[in-house]
Amino acid sequence: MSLSAIQAVEVLRAAGEPSRLRILALLSHEELAVLELCKVLDQSQPRVSRHLKLLAEAGLVERFPDGAWVFYRLVAGGLARRLADETLAAVDPADPILVRDAERLQAVRDERSTEAGAYFARNAARWDEIRSLYVSETDVEAAVLQAAGPGPFKRLVDLGSGTGRMLTLLGPHAQAAVGLDLSQQMLNIARRHVADAGLERCELRHGDIFGTRLPGQSADLVVVHQVLHYLGDPAAAVREAARLVAEDGRLIIVDFAPHSLEFLREQHQHRRLGFAESEMERWLNEAGLTKVRAAALPPARGEGLTVKIWTAERVRQAERNAA
Repeated sequence: MSLSAIQAVEVLRAAGEPSRLRILALLSHEELAVLELCKVLDQSQPRVSRHLKLLAEAGLVERFPDGAWVFYRLVAGGLARRLADETLAAVDPADPILVRDAERLQAVRDERSTEAGAYFARNAARWDEIRSLYVSETDVEAAVLQAAGPGPFKRLVDLGSGTGRMLTLLGPHAQAAVGLDLSQQMLNIARRHVADAGLERCELRHGDIFGTRLPGQSADLVVVHQVLHYLGDPAAAVREAARLVAEDGRLIIVDFAPHSLEFLREQHQHRRLGFAESEMERWLNEAGLTKVRAAALPPARGEGLTVKIWTAERVRQAERNAA
């Protein structure tokens, strides 16, 4: 399917303005909130919102509200995205304005990372207690075990392992396990829990979910438990997790359904207030995984958070060819 001449002109017109081109360049790195774009561009919210409106109308960016915040990201595919990518590829990456924008974006990321690190350091020892305020961990763990299946698993990878609960839950069914986390405080607690559980073939590493450096398709079970809502680019984290899943392997993602508890963003460093099923399924499919299923665990009380457990698989090449 191709764009009409009028549509192509609208796309090019939307991208062909300095501030809007800068916005596209920024969103090529990750999804961003309006106020974050204002900070990087050093422009007022009404002005930035006007640029974003024109980009959205041209089909170049997607707008999605998340509680009191509004995020934007580049469209996932299609001819408009291809035009945007080709336009950005033609721009000199050493352009002083784009370099300055990239530096300001990194400052925004560093600020996020500093705040999150301080939060995790303060609360590492009480992490499981804090999580228990939101939902019954017993029910979540039972659902995770059901989603994982009986095993045994050759290799388990837990991305954002926190205090190591998923490792101690699933590790007994795995021949080898690796847990990654960016918080040294969390890793110290996880090491103690893993040792107490007697999991001798469980390795804990200081590492980033966006660049695990683990071999592709090397794990038959990958788990991302209550991590995505902290991240600036959850879609990229899903892609990296999916990259690790071997043929006939499975990815389990545990996170929240969309909600409006804004205090979690203010007090507990949550960046996203949950994820819609359609959004998660699209990310998983784009990452090469299929057989996506979702289970919901509503809160014990009327008010609270619904936990969602998504599972997806990488089917064998022969099975893909047959389909």
